[in-house]
Amino acid sequence: MSRSSVIAPFQTERHDHSSCRRDALARAEDICLRKGLRLTELRRRVLELVWSGHEPVRAYDLLDQLRGERRGAAPPTVYRALDFLQEHGFVHKIESLNAYVGCAEPADRHGGQFLICRRCKAVAELDDPAIHDTVQRRAEASGFLVQGQVIEVTGLCPRCAADPAAPQPHAHEH
Repeated sequence: MSRSSVIAPFQTERHDHSSCRRDALARAEDICLRKGLRLTELRRRVLELVWSGHEPVRAYDLLDQLRGERRGAAPPTVYRALDFLQEHGFVHKIESLNAYVGCAEPADRHGGQFLICRRCKAVAELDDPAIHDTVQRRAEASGFLVQGQVIEVTGLCPRCAADPAAPQPHAHEH
């Protein structure tokens, strides 16, 4: 597990996303080579599309993009590619949005806590061992067998929170 607590921060205007995407693809290729995994052309393209931004992307949006590029693109092919990418830590599924984001540290298996902006849909990824351990201990004390942990927190990213026109979430919302 990573000991870093912020894996992927909210991006600023100065963020060089082309190098970010290039680095993510190079990491995936390296990991697949070292582990003997097949990063097929389709899997690589799906990963590239997921990394086209830092916002979560839905499988059907990926499918629409792929249909413009190749014949035979169908939901099962996209979902199989996403399953592979998720299984090996290259992407995370944001369950509340039914969408996917790229993982900035795929070589380091981690749980994950996600901060999701309600306004612009930007996502930041945390890996705070204290949060993970607290949930694990409390679950075990309740007799619950944890099989996976993904925590999603909604609110406003720094950019949207600084915008006075942005609707402010209520503290009591779940």
